[in-house]
Amino acid sequence: MLTLRALRAAVLVYAVGAAVLLAQLLRRLRGGFREPALPAQPDRVAIVTGGTDGIGLATARRLARLGMRVVIAGNNTAKANDVVSRIREETKNEKVHFLFCDLASLRSVRKFARDFLSRGFPLHVLVNNAGVMMVPPGRTEDGFERHFGVNFLGHFLLTHLLLDALTSAGSPGQRSRVVTVASATHYVGELDPADPQDRKSPYSAHAAYARSKLALVLFSQRLQRLLAARGHPVTANLVDPGVVDTELFRHVWCGTRAVQRALGWLLFKTPDEGAWTSVYAAAAPELEGVGGRYLYNEAETEPLGLARDVELQARLWAESCRLAGIPDGMGVGVE
Repeated sequence: MLTLRALRAAVLVYAVGAAVLLAQLLRRLRGGFREPALPAQPDRVAIVTGGTDGIGLATARRLARLGMRVVIAGNNTAKANDVVSRIREETKNEKVHFLFCDLASLRSVRKFARDFLSRGFPLHVLVNNAGVMMVPPGRTEDGFERHFGVNFLGHFLLTHLLLDALTSAGSPGQRSRVVTVASATHYVGELDPADPQDRKSPYSAHAAYARSKLALVLFSQRLQRLLAARGHPVTANLVDPGVVDTELFRHVWCGTRAVQRALGWLLFKTPDEGAWTSVYAAAAPELEGVGGRYLYNEAETEPLGLARDVELQARLWAESCRLAGIPDGMGVGVE
């Protein structure tokens, strides 16, 4: 049964989406989106979550084209071999790999971290990209609401598990980077750090999605604050890809899907266009040493004011550490 609260969340999310589509249309009419020019970076290693589809695939391909060693973290084993082969062929870069990681399972996230670290690669770039959107009610392997578990908590744990590797690979003149893919829907997200899954309310897919993206923004802001305070040679930034023509929309309102089918070519970004800001955040020389930014179309913009709330960041951080079963700190092992 649709509650007033769920209806309000849906209206707000679709209003944000409509505003972004209008902005993208105007941008396209004025000349469109331009791929950032970036230097080759053959000595760097990147992990991209959700790299077998959509924005993640486009991100992995572009980083491989820059010469990076790219490790795709994903759960789509059916596509994995073909994706790796295609990226290697298209980019002439053999340093592309796939490792299984199901962000809906904290056990799988921990195993992925162990598998990656066992290969002895350094780690310079972590792109927290994978996600689900407007999915039906359901729980992850660990019992978390799916948007919260996949979009946020899985990436929260993964970043912690790989932070030592990122720190070891970074240096004062060439810091490692954590790039987290957010969404404009975070502007209408609501989050209680004592109950970040909002278990007390009837399920709303729209509210859950927006809440998970707000949680990612709060997490990245807190992460950057701690990295800077402790002198780690790592930066954390957020990117907003805009509204992108991908399969994520399969669970949204039928009217939105109709618009996507009919006018996606004009209103929506392509996956490549959606990935450009992620790639820019991961590789742009001008962002060396720059953290705590929210980037949209390769330019800095302001996140929701609430996301700057230091106390809210800290409370969500502490609760997320508890839920993920890790110390309330930074740099944990993978046992």
